Amino acid sequence: MQAFRLGSHSALKIALIVACLTATFDHAQTPAGPHAPVPTTILSARKLFIANGGADAGLFPSPFSGSTSHGYDQFYSAFRGMSQYDIVSNPSEADLVLEFQVQAPLGPANANKQKGAADPLPTVSVKIYDRPSHYVLWAFSEEVDVALLQKTHDRNLDDAIARLVQDFQSLTRPQSATPSSTP
Repeated sequence: MQAFRLGSHSALKIALIVACLTATFDHAQTPAGPHAPVPTTILSARKLFIANGGADAGLFPSPFSGSTSHGYDQFYSAFRGMSQYDIVSNPSEADLVLEFQVQAPLGPANANKQKGAADPLPTVSVKIYDRPSHYVLWAFSEEVDVALLQKTHDRNLDDAIARLVQDFQSLTRPQSATPSSTP
């Protein structure tokens, strides 16, 4: 039986590959550093005013059905169903103001994709304002996926709005404490 031997150059290559893979795996297993704090105003808020930041021109009635308030109506309805918040009709009564907006794509149309540019997608976004100071405390945006059919465009808009609501809920949900192990 003949023994298999690697030349020193091949052995060095294999050792480097194994070291890189091990370092990559170890890095992936390492928990990320501490998260930036969420402003306490967001966490303690109970009264919300939901503002309609509008929809950019060219999105309604095509590619999306309905009027420019369609997205706002969906977003507002999702928050009406949350028992932990009171939706107020006057911003001066609110702890936070959430400004919802549907935005048309910005950037190059038919860009040279070989240079790294891609045609952007419509987005839905929300800015969270501290009502007393009027400062933006947090913001989220979600892209609306591409579609060919009208009903798929509408469903993708609704899905992006649902993800936006989920982003807000994830931010405001109390972080679960890591269970400590006892010896």
